[in-house]
Amino acid sequence: MTLSRSLGIAVLSLAILGAAPAIAQERVVPSSLNQLRLSYAPIVQHVQPAVVNVYAAKIVQNRNPFLDDPIFRRFFGVPGGQQEQMQRSLGSGVLVDSSGLVVTNNHVIEGADQVKVSLADKREFEAEIVLKDSRTDLAVLRIKGSHEKFPTLDLANSDELQVGDVVLAVGNPFGVGQTVTHGIVSALARTQVGITDYQFFIQTDAAINPGNSGGALTDMSGKLVGLNTAIFSRSGGSQGIGFAIPANMVRVVVASAKSGGKAVRRPWLGARLQAVTPEIAETLGIARPSGALVANVTPGSPAARAGFKLSDLVVSIDGQTVEDPNAFDYRFATRPLGGTAQIDVMRAGKSVRLSVPLEVAPDTGRDEIELKSRSPFQGARVANISPALADELRLDSNVEGVVMIDVPESALASNVGFQKGDIITGVNGKAITKTSDLERATSEPARLWRITLIRGGQRINVTLGG
Repeated sequence: MTLSRSLGIAVLSLAILGAAPAIAQERVVPSSLNQLRLSYAPIVQHVQPAVVNVYAAKIVQNRNPFLDDPIFRRFFGVPGGQQEQMQRSLGSGVLVDSSGLVVTNNHVIEGADQVKVSLADKREFEAEIVLKDSRTDLAVLRIKGSHEKFPTLDLANSDELQVGDVVLAVGNPFGVGQTVTHGIVSALARTQVGITDYQFFIQTDAAINPGNSGGALTDMSGKLVGLNTAIFSRSGGSQGIGFAIPANMVRVVVASAKSGGKAVRRPWLGARLQAVTPEIAETLGIARPSGALVANVTPGSPAARAGFKLSDLVVSIDGQTVEDPNAFDYRFATRPLGGTAQIDVMRAGKSVRLSVPLEVAPDTGRDEIELKSRSPFQGARVANISPALADELRLDSNVEGVVMIDVPESALASNVGFQKGDIITGVNGKAITKTSDLERATSEPARLWRITLIRGGQRINVTLGG
C-alpha cells in the first residue's frame, strides 16, 4: 500500500469491494422549467465562504558536507554551514467557529513554521496552530489579527448518513482555487484504510484531489458531514474513491480546542481489543467473524471496574453494532465525557451488558526528559508509561519500562534506528523502569551498549558500539 501526503492529501492503494445490486428507480420526465433549473448553487453559496485554503511552510536545513572543507570554501568562494530551504504544502480547511477557528488535516500543517489561511474572498491571514492530533489526522487553527465574525459550517450528526446520500466536496485541488464537486456516499464505516489510529471513514465518489485535504464534505442542508482526508489512486488524481473523517470525530477535536486544551480529551477504556478471525469465530461458536475480542484489561481502568473479562466479545456500544476493533475505537472515542457507555458483550454464549464510565486516562508521573549524554539514545525524548501515554501510543500499560515519545531525525538515536514508541526495559544489564534509571545509565560511558527494548509487542536484544 502506497501512501503519499506531499501535495496535501493522502493517496493510497486499496482493494475495491464489490457493489450491491442497484434498486430499480422510476424515471420521470421533468414537468416544468423550474425542475430543469434545479441546482446545488444555493447550498454552494452557503458553504463556500466557510471553506478556506491553508498554506503551510517550514524551513529545512540542507547540509552540504563539502562546505565543511575550508579549502573547498576558499576555492569556490562559498560560506560554510547549512543552507536553508523553504518547503511548502497546500491544503484546505473549514471555519467551525465565528471567532476564526479552522479545522484541517494534521498532515497539511505538520512541522510547519508558518501557516496562512486564505478565505473565499481572497483575503489572507496568518494563523496559529491551536491543537494537533496525529491520531485522528486533525488539527485546529486560529486566524490571527482579526476581530470580525467569520462564516461557519454547522457539524451534522455523521451517524445519520446513509449510503446513497448526495454530498458535495469543497476544497482547493492542485492549488487552482476553490472548487466544488458532487457525488454520493459510497460506503460507511470503512475501517481498513490505514491512515489514522481511528480508522472509520466515509467513502465518497465526489472528485477529491491533492489539495483537497482538510476540505468540507457537506450534505444537502449545507452541514459538514466529514473532512476530506484521503483518496484511493494509482495516478495521484481522483479515481472516484475518496475518504473523509466523520463530523462526529471532528466535533470531539474541535471541542477540545475550544476548551483551551493542547491535547484531545477522549474517553479511556483501559482494555486492548483484537480482531475476530474466522478461526476465533469458529472457536467461539459464532456464525461470522465480527465484533472485538478483549485481549487485555488494565487493572483499575474503566473496563476493569465495569467488569470486562478476557475473551469477552464486544458486539455493540449504545445500541450500535461493533464489527471490529476499529469500529469500536471510533464509537467509544466519540462518546461525551462524564456519562457512561452501555457495552454489550458475549460471554460464554450469553449476552452481558456492561456500563463503562466515560473518563479520561490519568496522565501523572510521565517525567519527560531529553537524553543529552553521549550514548545511542542521545537526542531522544523519553517518558514513563502513564495510562494516558499508553492509550495514545497504543502500548500495553502493564509493561514496565521507559518509552520514546520523540526521536528527531537529527538525533543520534534516530540514526541508530530507535523509533517513537520503543520501550526501553534494560541497558547493560540494568533494569530500566523509569526515566531517571535511563538517564543514569546513559551518563556512564561504555564501549558497548547492550539494550533490551520492546517494539510492536516483540522483545528485542541489541548490542551497539560506544
